[in-house]
Amino acid sequence: MPDPVLLCYCTCPDAASAQALADALVGEGLAACVNRLPGVRSTYRWRGEVNTDSEELLLIKTTAGRFAALEARLLELHPYELPELIAVPVERGHAAYLDWVRGGD
Repeated sequence: MPDPVLLCYCTCPDAASAQALADALVGEGLAACVNRLPGVRSTYRWRGEVNTDSEELLLIKTTAGRFAALEARLLELHPYELPELIAVPVERGHAAYLDWVRGGD
């Protein structure tokens, strides 16, 4: 059975940190592709206060087999004290694209 593909979500405080994370994750073979979506407005509760901030959202394509290493590297590089990292299994997709994500090339 092939390694399951995951779509991971991660927010970053700015373009520079988002690009640095994308470069590291793809460059180190932990993700096949990272899309950066600027202009995200996030409203959240942190330490008893409601905040609203501008962020960039990363859509990270990887596999279940690479997730632990990706998580460790993201936590090492991310500027937030508690970074968002949510992985959703990809149940269906273009077979050739999913094979590319698995192969990374």
